[in-house]
Amino acid sequence: MRYLPLTKDSRAAMLKATGARTVDDLYAGVPASSFIKGLADIPLHQGEMAVERALATRANQNHAASAGPFFLGAGCYYHHIPASVDYIIQRSEFLTAYTPYQPEIAQGTLAAIFEFQTFIALLTGQEIANASLYDGATACAEAALMAMRLTKRGKIVLGNALHPDYRAVLQSYIGNFEGAALSEGAPDNETACVIVQSPDFHGRPQAYDDLRKKCDEAGALLVVVINEIVSLGLLPAPSAADIVCGEARSVGLPMSFGGPHLGFFATREKYVRQMPGRLCGMTADATGRRGFVLTLSTREQHIRREKATSNICTNQGLCALAFTVHMALLGEDGFKKLAILNHEAACRLADALAKVKGVRVISEAFFNEFVVELPPPAAEIVEALAKRGIIAGLALDGNRLLVAATEMTTDEDITAFCRALAEALS
Repeated sequence: MRYLPLTKDSRAAMLKATGARTVDDLYAGVPASSFIKGLADIPLHQGEMAVERALATRANQNHAASAGPFFLGAGCYYHHIPASVDYIIQRSEFLTAYTPYQPEIAQGTLAAIFEFQTFIALLTGQEIANASLYDGATACAEAALMAMRLTKRGKIVLGNALHPDYRAVLQSYIGNFEGAALSEGAPDNETACVIVQSPDFHGRPQAYDDLRKKCDEAGALLVVVINEIVSLGLLPAPSAADIVCGEARSVGLPMSFGGPHLGFFATREKYVRQMPGRLCGMTADATGRRGFVLTLSTREQHIRREKATSNICTNQGLCALAFTVHMALLGEDGFKKLAILNHEAACRLADALAKVKGVRVISEAFFNEFVVELPPPAAEIVEALAKRGIIAGLALDGNRLLVAATEMTTDEDITAFCRALAEALS
């Protein structure tokens, strides 16, 4: 007999408990355009070999970043990962079925988490960092919720061009809280925090001095979001912020067609009891030997539900390990050099694009990503160049195109891009 996890009665009982009339009501918040209409276009009632062939054909339609010139960024960047990273993270000291709940077993895991926290604290200029979160978008949302708890206010001010995905996740999170809302403009006495991204969604680095002053005057917290952590190798650490969060996937982790990602979260020590997620600490046992333990975990699985600061279930253990290994291999000088290589590649790309007839580089200051203006709609150019094996970037509204360059961008890539772009515009 088939195993059916739910009976009609159990399903009805759960729907009644949630207040939903049908299962479809549980998805009322999902836009209709996100649902697949009818059955998915995959083989029905086929043998295993036929299904494998069909899925392999589908997979081969993907265009990997390594398959040709690649200039797409917008929150997920193409970086090099040393082969040694993959080797080290598979060593038994780190890759284990045990979790940090068993410190006597998982010392390697806990030690790596402790190093990850240390790296993040140093990079962000903050006093304390947690063991990682799911991704940058949810880390940003958790920062807003933490600011709401600390200030007892519900207004979240977006200070600049925040990544649209972050904005959407943020709206989804705070939409569940009465009196909470997103806003723009200057902070006031109802503002919990101001969220500013640097570099912003258009690649422009941001200064914090003026915002810090305005937040202090309004009694609000300053949250800085870092979507491209490599930028911290060249730009000043956002030490003036109350919370720094964002995405660390660029170091040690492949793009993998969209995930998994690696969220990070750092703050001032006085706010540690309101920080989401878990925190690993270093201590000594009765004989004086160094050891690592799970020092703080503010979720309901560990403490009374009413005192939980979030329902974050875990940290990105393996992803955080990969980041930590790659950072250790780079060292401080290597990380700075990596950032410089990224910026130099973007400068070469901007100079080359500026020479293409009809192209105007809009961004005056940038790290490794910037906006250009084209004569025709940018979406048409992206599609035309994709047919030639060149991923031109992200089409924004109208004729603006967001392009990125990293240490993986070669002069040959830039030449091919500019030549194809000039031909598409002629």
